[in-house]
Amino acid sequence: MTIPRLLGSITPAADTATSSGLLVLLPSLGTTTAVWDGVVAEVAHALPALRILRIDLPGHGASPATGSPFTIAELAEATLRLVDEAGGGRFHVAGLSLGGAVALELAASHPERLLSLASFCSGSRIGDATGWAERAAQVRASGTASVVTGSAARWYAPGYLESDPSGPGARGLGTLVDVDDESYALCTEALATFDRTPSLPGIAVPALVVSGEHDLVTTTESMRDFADALPSAYFAEIAGAAHLAPLEKPVASAALLLELIERHTPTDAGASGMAVRRSVLGDAHVDAATAAVTAETAPFQDFITRYAWGEVWARPELSRRERSIATLASLVTGGHHAEIRMHVRAAIRNGLSRAEIAEVILHTALYAGLPAANAATAIMREVFAEPTNPGEPTHG
Repeated sequence: MTIPRLLGSITPAADTATSSGLLVLLPSLGTTTAVWDGVVAEVAHALPALRILRIDLPGHGASPATGSPFTIAELAEATLRLVDEAGGGRFHVAGLSLGGAVALELAASHPERLLSLASFCSGSRIGDATGWAERAAQVRASGTASVVTGSAARWYAPGYLESDPSGPGARGLGTLVDVDDESYALCTEALATFDRTPSLPGIAVPALVVSGEHDLVTTTESMRDFADALPSAYFAEIAGAAHLAPLEKPVASAALLLELIERHTPTDAGASGMAVRRSVLGDAHVDAATAAVTAETAPFQDFITRYAWGEVWARPELSRRERSIATLASLVTGGHHAEIRMHVRAAIRNGLSRAEIAEVILHTALYAGLPAANAATAIMREVFAEPTNPGEPTHG
């Protein structure tokens, strides 16, 4: 076995940043760093002081092809070597599928290097040895082009490719054809022997485990079990996504990742509060509120930024999805209509589906009364009809 040479690309911190952390992103089998493009755009905008290092797998994208076998542990060591070339230190890591296996291996073997771990559509063991052996044989015999049809069915939710025939999904399948056949086969063989299940109870790195609603490879059930086995993990499901959730749903994926990073990056309450506030409410809302600040209202704005967003919303005991549910129920009960509108948008940003938001209001009607819930339902309907998707931040 050998440690392969890995390469990638780095998104630098903003020129104005006085200090910077590092986020490492690892892709899935058959994809390149481009699978993270949408997530990187969101994270870099929300956290301009963060450097983002994206790493390609062997024979994928920028990384050279290899003909020598390797293990997931050796991919983890190769990742560390590139991180050290980029400046070293502790870092956040997020991996998708095979990339998630590499990230988990880092958490198991080098926990002192990690600030947090995010595992998207992955697990402590993915698939089985027979299936991976068959995939390796197919690619060696017929090339990666022979797995495009099967990958399309596994990677994307029903209707995704049809909704944007020339979009990132189609481009991802085109990239698959360019992956080196032998390197792809060796990646499958590395997955065939990977199993960190017995190690999970001892992995204490703060972790986020994310599934796609329509993922048939690493199902929601299997990802919940994976999260339950990790002592410091919490689970989230991304609605409307399949196996390549960060590509299909970059805004929802970035929101979850930002929440994890913000929880586990040492910073002052004011700075972290503003980051959380922007992540939950969106730049347009926060920029408008900031622009309206006067000498008289500045102390109040600082108060809510530090204590509401920097202290309460940043606490790890509830996820942002759960905090959105509690917030909506409280606002409906109190009849706070302006805040309801704002937090319906925030709930979508935090990953709640429209059906879930409607269900929260329906449930609240039992305890807050029909008039309050009726008014909230009307506001919800107006937000859903807005021309700009309330789940998409406006960066203008």
